[in-house]
Amino acid sequence: MRSIGLAGKPNAGKSTFFTAATLADTEVGNYPFTTIDPNRGVAHVRTECPCLDREARCDSERCHNGKRYVPVELLDVAGLVPGAHEGRGLGNQFLDALSNADAALNVVDASGGTNAEGELVETGAYDPVEDLEFVERELDLWLAGIVSRNWERLERGSRAPEFDFDDALADLLAGFGATPAEVAATLRALDYPEDPKAWDESDKEALAGELRARTLPIVVVANKADVASAENLDRLREAATRAAPATAEGELALRRAAGAGLVTYDPGDSAFEIVGDLSAKQERGLERVRAVMADWGDTGVQRAMNTAVYDLLDYVTVYPVENETRWTDSQGVVLPDADLLPRGSTPIDLAYAVHSDIGEGYLHAVDARSGRRISDSHELEEGDVIKVVSTAK
Repeated sequence: MRSIGLAGKPNAGKSTFFTAATLADTEVGNYPFTTIDPNRGVAHVRTECPCLDREARCDSERCHNGKRYVPVELLDVAGLVPGAHEGRGLGNQFLDALSNADAALNVVDASGGTNAEGELVETGAYDPVEDLEFVERELDLWLAGIVSRNWERLERGSRAPEFDFDDALADLLAGFGATPAEVAATLRALDYPEDPKAWDESDKEALAGELRARTLPIVVVANKADVASAENLDRLREAATRAAPATAEGELALRRAAGAGLVTYDPGDSAFEIVGDLSAKQERGLERVRAVMADWGDTGVQRAMNTAVYDLLDYVTVYPVENETRWTDSQGVVLPDADLLPRGSTPIDLAYAVHSDIGEGYLHAVDARSGRRISDSHELEEGDVIKVVSTAK
């Protein structure tokens, strides 16, 4: 399962975002370091289900009338404060946990109501744009510190006649979970001394920054959009490569109201309808959420998840089936599963994603839409329905 980490300073709304996206029970409070131990939960990205191309909707509980919700892991860890890479706050614990994520959502208090330490201040007293560079900088310096601590091994190795610096550097970076393609792209993007002894801290920081950008890309969540100024939201969107104005609190209210039968709403919808009896306070709160949705199209929570997975990581959703005519598994369930794969993945990659035994026994694959066999090198696309034929059962 793909993993998305929640980054950001304390009290910016990370735990509220986590609760809204997963409906898991977690502590939420207006003080720094509400989150001590990492919270892990299952959230979802939303896409169109292939069942829309058929007469009847599919059987999956994750399909809501053609809106398909694909599970991803969401990781909420302790808030980040300046100096976290040196161990301030719960920095090392935060950064170590976040390093396992495929991408990160930097949850920013767009209202400017919390300072750099996550302490409450008067709304608008702090510039939220400062939180963009600060989070990336802490991540880069943390990774640079790990590179520096491992650098002596490269220097020792350079004394051997057969030493190849590029290979040794690639081995070091692979230890951070970087793929061979990410390592190669990182090294191509840098100009660096060929002798490891000639490297200074700026060289190591440049290496760490380039690697982090490729292995842990970031989407900015401009949270608390319901109380933030339009100026702050516009400036955050201009300053960030990818930003989603959001109200995590509003999304949480909608999901709980929908669960109680008070509103009709699916995560990621652009609107909701009140169908139950609300108190005056509840109605006022939901009307504030409605105003945010009118300005930005939705609450931003689902959009942030989708932006990270489909835009930033460039994954596609593929649906493995056993019966290519009925689009079912062996139990007759229509479109029971969905797998997120990097764009460019092949049927063989899908086979291994289903199960390693299926991959090892792979024979060929069939496009269930056309009923035709496809080549092993065929690049899968969003919404493909594929039957994998394997010697494994």
